[in-house]
Amino acid sequence: MDKLMTPIWSDQVKKDLALSNPIALGKVGVLLGGKSGEREISIMSGNGVLEALLSKRVNAHAFDTGERDITELKSQNFDRVFIALHGRYGEDGTMQGALEQLGIPYTGSGVQASALAIDKQATKRLWSSFDLATPKFVMLKKDSNLDEVVKYLGLPIIVKPAREGSSLGLSKVTHASDLKAAFDLAEKLDRDVMAEQCIIGDELTCPIVGDGENARALPVIKIVAPDSNYDYHNKYFSDDTRYLCPTGLDLRLEQEVQALALNAYRALGCRGWGRADVMIDNKTNKPYLLEMNTAPGMTSHSLVPMAAKAAGVDYADLVMWLLSKAGLHS
Repeated sequence: MDKLMTPIWSDQVKKDLALSNPIALGKVGVLLGGKSGEREISIMSGNGVLEALLSKRVNAHAFDTGERDITELKSQNFDRVFIALHGRYGEDGTMQGALEQLGIPYTGSGVQASALAIDKQATKRLWSSFDLATPKFVMLKKDSNLDEVVKYLGLPIIVKPAREGSSLGLSKVTHASDLKAAFDLAEKLDRDVMAEQCIIGDELTCPIVGDGENARALPVIKIVAPDSNYDYHNKYFSDDTRYLCPTGLDLRLEQEVQALALNAYRALGCRGWGRADVMIDNKTNKPYLLEMNTAPGMTSHSLVPMAAKAAGVDYADLVMWLLSKAGLHS
């Protein structure tokens, strides 16, 4: 259980930063924007990261991968980069693979873990092989027998693209007659569409930092969204969504969530940082893993900075620490 104790991590951050020199980090590129459906959020995250680095006297520069060719990264002579990209072409292993080829150290997980984590189907199958609880699911096709899907999963059902984030294309289906429309919406964003058992209860998120056996779970955050609808707007722009940290949950349950998130992170082979989204079944009090984010948001509404602050590490120090851990993983 000691790996869950966040004061140990905050003390380590302070020690690491006391020994670090902003100049030694070299020229830093902050990768933001990109071409995914989460471009707007990525720009917000990247600008926050850039401002934090500049406040720490780091030689940092924004680099919008949606507007510039990634081959320019080499000509810019970046010594390392902070990946503030979300979704496809930034969080899915493609950017990580390019950076490996270019020999530029980067923040976060490597190619394989990134590619696995963005694919909800692959992630859930892997977690199931480790006996980590995750809701039942089926992959939908145009010719799927929707009556059988409803019979297997029950109602309500969550329908979502298999490789999108920020709740893009996600629907909560409460009537069987709406399942086809939800499939059509998700399919516009991804050829692979998942129908998932809807767990009714508290919605939580748990950030993880570090690598392997040294990875640690940060404080859990409880999300209370308007009408229990934590959609794109309520995630990033609404002031009506409430975030509770501490959660008010029973301590044993919170530690169970932290342990589950930590095991999920390790099972995927994640590095640097990540954030596991979890639901608590209100009937059984059992936590279920939904997904793992390997390049979490860093906006004013984002949850990793919130958990880090609760653990005693402010935004700028979090950014500096993550950057100091940038590396190559292949």
